[in-house]
Amino acid sequence: MSDTTNENETADLEAAPEAAADTAAPSPEEVIARLETEKEELRTQFLRLYADLDNTRKRAEREVSEARVYGIGKFAGDLLNVADNLARALAALPDADRGTLTEAGKNLLGGIEMTQKELHTVFTRHNVLEIDAAPGSTFDPNVHQAVAQIPSPHPSGTIAELFQPGWRIGERTLRAAMVAVSLGQAN
Repeated sequence: MSDTTNENETADLEAAPEAAADTAAPSPEEVIARLETEKEELRTQFLRLYADLDNTRKRAEREVSEARVYGIGKFAGDLLNVADNLARALAALPDADRGTLTEAGKNLLGGIEMTQKELHTVFTRHNVLEIDAAPGSTFDPNVHQAVAQIPSPHPSGTIAELFQPGWRIGERTLRAAMVAVSLGQAN
């Protein structure tokens, strides 16, 4: 059996150079062209992956930045009712009646005023700011909610009266200011 195996191996070895001659080795120019094409494909793939990675990094940085600024939005929105109640408590006592208060009443009033001031300070520290809605200022539907149109001494299309203050955090509106819009002076 070993004789047969040796003869087959010898025949295979003799046939191998003939088969190699049929499939000629590529020329150096062909190898260079193929490698240049492969290099260009890999370079393009690398640039696309790098751009995708850069976009992902920028998006993640933007999301982290927005989370820092707007992360307290829901909490701040819930505290707006506290600010409203403090303002209502202070508005309930007319300025003329403040002088007639007892010492305890004056202390209570001072405590409410200090609490409101501290709440506004904390809001400002966290970039929660009141929206300008003073009578006579320009009406902006992005930050003001018109609930009425009334005649007033202010020009038409401006704010005539403020019913409820509005608040924003950064560039986002937490709550639009409820206002009456002026129709102009009544004739």
